Amino acid sequence: MSVCAFLMYAITNLIFLQTTYGQQNVEKPYEKIKPISETFQPLPFSSIKPRGWLKEEIEKDLNGFTGHLDSLAPALVIDDDIYDKNRLSKKIKSKDVGAKVDAGDWQVQFLWWNSETQSNWRDGYIRSAILVNNKEHLARIKNYINKILATQDADGYLGIYDKELRYNFNNENGELWSKTTLLRGLLAWYEYTKDKRVLIAIERAVQNVMTNYPENKSHPFYSIQPNNGGLTHGLTFTDVLENLYRITKNETYRDYCLFLYKDFSTEVLNEDAQYNKIIDPDYKLKGHGVHTYEHLRAVAAAYYASGNQLLRNALKDFLNKIEGTTTVSGGPAGDEWIGGRKADETNTGYEYCSLQELMNSYEDLFIKTGDAKFGDKTEKLFFNAAQGSRDPGESCIAYLKTDNSYYMTGGLNGDTSDKKQTRYSYSPVHQDAAVCCVPNAGRTAPYYVQNMWMKNKQGLIASLLGPCEVNTEINGTKIHILESTFYPYNYSIEFKIEINQPTSFDIKIRKPSWANKFSVSGNWTEKDGFIIMHKTWKNNDKISIRFFTEPEVKKDANNEYYFTYGALVLAHPIAVTENITRNYPLLGFHDFQYHPVSLVVYKCAGDTEPGIEIENKDKLEFTTSVFNPVSKKDEAIELVPMGKTILRQVSFSQAK
Repeated sequence: MSVCAFLMYAITNLIFLQTTYGQQNVEKPYEKIKPISETFQPLPFSSIKPRGWLKEEIEKDLNGFTGHLDSLAPALVIDDDIYDKNRLSKKIKSKDVGAKVDAGDWQVQFLWWNSETQSNWRDGYIRSAILVNNKEHLARIKNYINKILATQDADGYLGIYDKELRYNFNNENGELWSKTTLLRGLLAWYEYTKDKRVLIAIERAVQNVMTNYPENKSHPFYSIQPNNGGLTHGLTFTDVLENLYRITKNETYRDYCLFLYKDFSTEVLNEDAQYNKIIDPDYKLKGHGVHTYEHLRAVAAAYYASGNQLLRNALKDFLNKIEGTTTVSGGPAGDEWIGGRKADETNTGYEYCSLQELMNSYEDLFIKTGDAKFGDKTEKLFFNAAQGSRDPGESCIAYLKTDNSYYMTGGLNGDTSDKKQTRYSYSPVHQDAAVCCVPNAGRTAPYYVQNMWMKNKQGLIASLLGPCEVNTEINGTKIHILESTFYPYNYSIEFKIEINQPTSFDIKIRKPSWANKFSVSGNWTEKDGFIIMHKTWKNNDKISIRFFTEPEVKKDANNEYYFTYGALVLAHPIAVTENITRNYPLLGFHDFQYHPVSLVVYKCAGDTEPGIEIENKDKLEFTTSVFNPVSKKDEAIELVPMGKTILRQVSFSQAK
């Protein structure tokens, strides 16, 4: 080789190495740099108990669909013993999964469905019974726990597959997803009972996964076709891993979160949360909504496990994309697909499953970041979209719902073009579609309650506001705090501290972003969206706080006006005609459709911003002046919290 040729070779290789090094820096999002500690520490489940309207809602559900889903859908919940004697094998080609589907071998891909129905239901059921201390339900749950622990194989396997199938897939499956839904409920029971048998069983089951899907030596998300349900739901196995890490401080669990997200992102799958799609500024969210919103937690888990700034940027990009899909109530587009659409209060519905999963993702990000904005996002979604998808009087929920809800008769706002569409209606089961949303509705309030208080090194954080009580310890001293309030229906809160001996620590109270001003008893400072009180607390000390706000007029992304009062989105309630479409053998349970008595879609009066008047602040009754396009006249209409409505109008376009 000549000198010139050698120099050219050396230069070329140097350029190649520099280029490759640069690419490795850019393309190494899954490299572990330095794991990040979470800002706040969640309290063990059952440390926080609901009071007031929150307790009443959980008791209503426990007396309703949450406490009776096994009786309402016994074929799915009781008859199919999918974790034990009815584990899936190659011989099973179809089964009753609740949905109305056409016959055919393609049904096999849905055979995991009953594990989701059963375990998500039991997760909410377990948590609800614990939170309201219902002895009868707790006894039933204890029997279930003993039964499910008895199904664990000698190698630690807990799941829905026979030995010939487990961990041996090249297509759709529910291996990780069935475990996730099961183990989340078992973790709640362990944190309540501190029963070591339960924790040992959970850790053995997780180790069985890690043994059979070895880190960086296997591909749990490999599939020969890109459209999957249970397979990609399984990414939420990171929920179990992160909870175990918080309990045990075993870093192996967080490392496995990073591995799962890496494999998920590098397979050929039609999923929004894959790394290269998140960081693509031109990519629009289009997947199955509930997957997209639950996978937000997995992206965050991977970032915190790695400390990799590329994943930090991806998480930020993902949040920005999701922000564009959420309506003014916090409801994220997905009926059931996002489809590249932006939020629209009339035309993009949201699934109840998505409400629970996005809310839980916001709560998780609140724990991780300590950023008060995630408390605001959680409250907005829970108090508005989630409450507004529940039937105010009956024990049933809407599978799909829109902010502007003019009909609940099966199709989107009265649409009849799809004769099979039944999801825009109210049911305690929704078995004609899929029994997924009702179980998730039973999880929503308990998950809100369990995140109402958190800890850090300085003390306690009142993170999500509402009536509750918390029992915990600071430096070995037992502390009980009663939080008395009608929040968000009233903005005065009293905290009463009951403590064994005087102890010095912080109490941080999240200041809602909508609060114009506030008053607090005692000495305090304000920082980063929190009101901070530091003192040596004595028994029966109290904090009184009042947040002040006025009704506000705002604009949504489509330049339509809507109204808020503090944490509440307001709506004009539409009078309904109720139609019972199904009666269940269990007394008091029905499916409902609702028609408007007389539908008028109002517009803003005139060409200026509408106003809002307070009729009765205590009863949360307001009015606004609008244009009636039928009568061609201006008139005053009523506004109430959207969570108190069935049919309603939330946003108002300008009259032309």
